[in-house]
Amino acid sequence: MKTHIIETFDTDPWRNLAIEETIMETTEPDEISLYLWQNENTVVIGRNQNAWQECRCSLLESDGCRLARRRTGGGAVFHDIGNLNFTFAVSPELYDVKRQNSVIIAACGALGVDAEFTGRNDMTVDGRKFSGCAYLKTQKSYMHHGTILISADMKKMGRYLAPSDEKLHSKGVESVRARVTNLAEFIPDITVEMVRKELCRAFEGIYGTADIKTEEDYPAAMIDEIYRRNSSWEWNYGKTPQFDAELKKRFEWGGVQILLAIHNGFTTSVKVYTDSMDPHLAERIETAFAGKHYGTELAEAAEEISHGDIQLEDIALWLKYAL
Repeated sequence: MKTHIIETFDTDPWRNLAIEETIMETTEPDEISLYLWQNENTVVIGRNQNAWQECRCSLLESDGCRLARRRTGGGAVFHDIGNLNFTFAVSPELYDVKRQNSVIIAACGALGVDAEFTGRNDMTVDGRKFSGCAYLKTQKSYMHHGTILISADMKKMGRYLAPSDEKLHSKGVESVRARVTNLAEFIPDITVEMVRKELCRAFEGIYGTADIKTEEDYPAAMIDEIYRRNSSWEWNYGKTPQFDAELKKRFEWGGVQILLAIHNGFTTSVKVYTDSMDPHLAERIETAFAGKHYGTELAEAAEEISHGDIQLEDIALWLKYAL
C-alpha cells in the first residue's frame, strides 16, 4: 500500500480544490492520500446547489470573500482559517469510510475530544456537529472530504450562510442547517496546528508510515486547468440549476415585484409588477434585466438606465445588497 500526506498552507479555495481534484485524479491502485488544507473566508457549495439559495452572494463578494463550488454533493459550508479541511483520496479497493473516519476520531481523542460519527456524514461532540463530510466516486478513484471546525468565526458563518430575502424556487439541493460547534468550546487552547499534527499521527497509526508530498509532486498543468474552471463565474454560478426568483420590495414611491426565470445563471424571463406612478417603469426593468447574470449584474443594469431616476436608483441600491 502506498500512503501519502499532502499539506498546503495556501488559503485560496479555487486552488486548494484544484489540488484536491488533481490528487484524486492521479491516485494509483493500492494508494491512499491524506490532504490537509484551509480556505480563508469562503462559502463552498455542493455540486448541485443554487448559490443564491445558500448564501448572501453579493454580501460575500462585497466583503472580499469567495464562493467556490466543489464536485461533491451535500450542503453549503463556510470556511475560514479556524476551520481545517481533510481529504482522503483513495483507490477503490482501499476505500473504507469507517476506517477513514477513524483517523478523525483518533485525532480528536488524542486531543481530549470524545467524537463520534453520526448519521450519514456528520461528526459530533455531545450531539453537536463539528465536522461534515461529502463523497465522490469515479471508476479510477474515490474521494472522502470534510471540515473540522476548530475556532471558526460563527458570526461570519451566520452572516453569509443564509439566503437573501427574495423567494427562490429552485430545482437544486437545499442545505440542511444543523447545530454546529467549534472544538475550541471543549478544548479552549486547541489550535489548527495541533489538529493537523494529530491527524497526520493518527493517519500513520492506522495506515502506516506515509510519504510526505507537496503540490509540486502533482501535474502543474492539471492543477492550473482545474483552477481556471474553479475560479470562473460559469462554474460557481452558471452551473446553478434552473430556478425561479421573486424579488419584492416596497419603497416610499411604491412597491415593485420582479419575477425571474433563471437558467445557467442567466435570466431567461422577466416580469415586473409595480404600483409606481411611472407607467414605463416595469417595461424599462424587464428590458434591462433580460439575459443578464442573476446577481449584482441586475443591480448594475438598473443603475445604468436610471439617469437620475430616483425609483431606479432605489431599486439598484436594494438589489446590490439583496442578491
